[in-house]
Amino acid sequence: MSSEDLEKYETEMELQLYREYRDIVGQFSYVVETERRFYLANAVDVQVRNSEGEVYFEVRMSDAWVWDMYRPARFVKNVRVITFKDVNVEELDKPELRLPESGPFNET
Repeated sequence: MSSEDLEKYETEMELQLYREYRDIVGQFSYVVETERRFYLANAVDVQVRNSEGEVYFEVRMSDAWVWDMYRPARFVKNVRVITFKDVNVEELDKPELRLPESGPFNET
């Protein structure tokens, strides 16, 4: 495979991965970014650990999706990540529940 073919393949895979992300992001509550990967998850627990003076983070996620174009199975039940770098956890905005403008829930 030439470098041009490899570059084209990676570009196509990134686009496919982005489309998958766009379609599923609404199913998750958190975005988690570590030094190596990007995750979507519905439950996240971050623990700061200290071993012999070295600080690291243990991140446990459940019901997760892993952003990795080389990984065939991106949906996982549980993930455990150990990292010595910062971890970024953000709660995703969920659209607010809105009642229909007309109907039995609104007085007219």
